[in-house]
Amino acid sequence: MIKDFNFYAPTRVVFGKSSEEQLPQLLKANGATKVLVHYGGGSAKRSGLLDKVYAMLREADISFVELGGVVPNPLLSKVQEGITLCRQEDVDFILAVGGGSVIDSSKAIGYGVSYDGDVWDFWAGKAAPKQCLPIGVMLTIPAAGSEMSSSCVITKDEGSIKRGINSDLCRCRFCIMNPERTYTLPPYQTAAGCTDIMMHTMERYFSKYEDMLLTDAISEALLRTVKECAVEVMNRPEDYRLRAQIMWAGSLAHNDLTECGTEKDFATHRLEHELSALYGATHGAGLAALWASWARYVMERHLNRFVQFAVNVMGVSNDFSHPKETALRGINAIEQFFRQIGMPITIPELIGRPATDEEIQLMVRKCSREGTITVGAMEVLQASDMEAVYRMANRG
Repeated sequence: MIKDFNFYAPTRVVFGKSSEEQLPQLLKANGATKVLVHYGGGSAKRSGLLDKVYAMLREADISFVELGGVVPNPLLSKVQEGITLCRQEDVDFILAVGGGSVIDSSKAIGYGVSYDGDVWDFWAGKAAPKQCLPIGVMLTIPAAGSEMSSSCVITKDEGSIKRGINSDLCRCRFCIMNPERTYTLPPYQTAAGCTDIMMHTMERYFSKYEDMLLTDAISEALLRTVKECAVEVMNRPEDYRLRAQIMWAGSLAHNDLTECGTEKDFATHRLEHELSALYGATHGAGLAALWASWARYVMERHLNRFVQFAVNVMGVSNDFSHPKETALRGINAIEQFFRQIGMPITIPELIGRPATDEEIQLMVRKCSREGTITVGAMEVLQASDMEAVYRMANRG
């Protein structure tokens, strides 16, 4: 069975060591006259990247304003600050300098500038975006894939409510990717990024649509490549070849290419949103802490897919007479991989203690929106299923 699909990936990718030099012409080609340069913490400044960006903008006679301070799991309050600034300064283009959090914050600002109501209406399901300021990216953290995706995930400060929406309106006009800019990423952030990249593909690979062999082959190659590079880059952080594979994989994993003919599940992502919202956990690490528990919970009803993953991605030998054992060895193998690169595989490892019963119930209520929605597609999870997965992942 192959699902019909409509593949749309309009973002121009400029990749390589000298790619940053093309920023002025890319901005001018997209009609930018007043740019908001949006970024996160101090690393973009300390590295000299922001100074380089500002120098290029001045030389090209492109006006700009800046707004930093984006945090992981980007906050609605920063988005609202950006909307106000863009309106005051008549900004007509947003340049995100950073990773997924900065890009998602930029997208949310882009949605809100022309909207008369509360921008959170889009994430609350009260309204749908109609416009978005054009956005470009100078990528420094390969992980979220937001530079080529239609998704935007924001956390509402009050209540720590983390939600995502999708719209082609926010797809970035261009993305500049220089793998050298990732050399100084800390090992933990590199590992969490690689995990997120792999999960974006796995959330599409584990599908009830199993006959799109070409898409499966692309997904399996991407997963094997990132898995191998993630291990090697820990010892060789300034290896351009390794960093380039990881950076390009991050974009391909979330631009819907690995969804062509299949159907995304994203149950683990939805479950993890509550972990990172409640505990401030790094998203990729949270995914690693949950995935194996989700896999064991749903595996027996989808054995063929888990066996294929075990053999083609994790390199497990196929015991044809015991498919369940093969599938389990594949899950065990990816847990070993996560441990090898320094990722947690349980909630206690992620947050330093077991989650309390009250915290688990809170995450279930928020993820299921008080029992009114389900998550997942290959396996649809009700609130009781969500609780079961959280409890499996909460093992000591």
